[in-house]
Amino acid sequence: MTHALSSLLGTDSSEFSEKQSPLTVISSRAEKSLNLTKKISRQRFTLLEMTGVQSSSGNGKMWQSLMFTAIFALFSFSANAKILLPQILSSNMVLQRDKSINIWGYASPEEKVEVNFAGQTKQTVTDKNGNWLVVLAPLKTSAKPQTMTINGSNKIELSNILVGEVWLCSGQSNMEYQMRKLAKISKPKNEKLGFPADEVEKAENEEIRIFLVNRKQLIKPDSIHKSWAVAKDSALKAFSAVGYFFAKELQHKLGIPVGIISSSVSGSAIEPWIAPEAFNQEKYFQNQKVSNDPGKFYTPMIEPLSKFKIRGFLWYQGETNCFLNETISYSFKLKTLINLWRKAWDEKDMPFYYVQIAPYDYSKQKSDKVTLTVETLPNFWEAQQQILRMPNTGMISTNDLNDNGADLHPTCKWEVGRRLALLALGKTYQQKIDFSGPTLKKKRIYMQYVILSFENLKFFVSPTRDDFTGFEIAGHDNKYTKATAFQKGTDIVLSAPEVKNPKKVRYNWSENPKGNLYNNGLPALPFRTDNPLTNQFKPN
Repeated sequence: MTHALSSLLGTDSSEFSEKQSPLTVISSRAEKSLNLTKKISRQRFTLLEMTGVQSSSGNGKMWQSLMFTAIFALFSFSANAKILLPQILSSNMVLQRDKSINIWGYASPEEKVEVNFAGQTKQTVTDKNGNWLVVLAPLKTSAKPQTMTINGSNKIELSNILVGEVWLCSGQSNMEYQMRKLAKISKPKNEKLGFPADEVEKAENEEIRIFLVNRKQLIKPDSIHKSWAVAKDSALKAFSAVGYFFAKELQHKLGIPVGIISSSVSGSAIEPWIAPEAFNQEKYFQNQKVSNDPGKFYTPMIEPLSKFKIRGFLWYQGETNCFLNETISYSFKLKTLINLWRKAWDEKDMPFYYVQIAPYDYSKQKSDKVTLTVETLPNFWEAQQQILRMPNTGMISTNDLNDNGADLHPTCKWEVGRRLALLALGKTYQQKIDFSGPTLKKKRIYMQYVILSFENLKFFVSPTRDDFTGFEIAGHDNKYTKATAFQKGTDIVLSAPEVKNPKKVRYNWSENPKGNLYNNGLPALPFRTDNPLTNQFKPN
């Protein structure tokens, strides 16, 4: 690191001795020449990138702190150091309505900074490291473009700013899945799902704004102020399809501006999205080592966003962990992530809506680490569902959205986004709509019948005895048999001639489910009544 620092500064590494810290030498040289300060000002962010990649380790944090201190110490010697902003603050952004808004950045130590926006004027003075922050009073919804000015040693103008609802979406490849791919995929077999293959060409809604996180750039201060974009053209082509269609549905139904932030990495497990220290705070992980690079993506791709106010989170991830045959461990990892992110944004019950990973032929894949079976995926779905016991969470089912069991990336991302939006509209925005498929409430046994009661199932009486597929029942021998199923009110009644004394039920317990239990076009989540994780998972 000393060599890298000396190389960046144009100094001889021998200048740094045990008695002279890098900061001491930098300060000394800066006093001799303001030209050195200007050179560092031009190159300082290369150094940030070099140190930021180490931030997950203890030594990395120490060096990162030292480098920030050194850089801002250099700023103090220059009367011309400019005010700089984080990447997330730029022209074209949407600010979250009805919440106090943080505006922050970097400048010389003890510099006066003034922020003007929407009739508010806020002033502050930077701290000894050059950091500053002002807090705007909650803003009212506004689709009228406004300009924010930030004054100090220089003046920054951010234009075309709207005020509305902002959400953050994250995960792995199915969340990252880009809009540009819609023009190349086949038409879905289920025509009811529609097929917006030309969505990018038609997109022109000025009230939908997008921010795509660049892993290497997000931690760097910004001097261009163009990170946010209107959701159209080339910016939209590279953006998350799930995130965009969520925003589109939300904007259409609420009639207000919507901003969506996408921060995803293809192939990522869940662990890199969680800070290492967060695992230590969850009892389940105490005294055990967590693999898969904890914090690798949280530090550069999530944490820098945490001052930016948002409404909630969207999460689509799990395939990588499912390939490892995880069950209850994934439940606790997702719980840890939710608690960490909510704490980072300082909102205890911020909405967290997530996607059930789609059907896929896991049993046909070879693995050197674990044995994958036909129950690998249903077991993982069961682990995902445990999170529904945490406050202000919701999960959508995708078990009807894959036309090909060999495709790990189902194409109907527009429907995934729409279903997530229905969750938000119903649960967060309190609209009186059907936002969920049927969910099991309780089980009763009467003679040879099993009676299942459901929430989110409209009252109906079946005219026949075999309306529904996907249900199986078993007795004490644990041998499951296909059941006939019909609806009576908001109950589903099951039976099978071979099972005289039924004890257990499962639905869509397959990596290629064919069940047809829906509510207003939304499928029921897979389940089994003898779920072993219920007593193992602790939501609090």
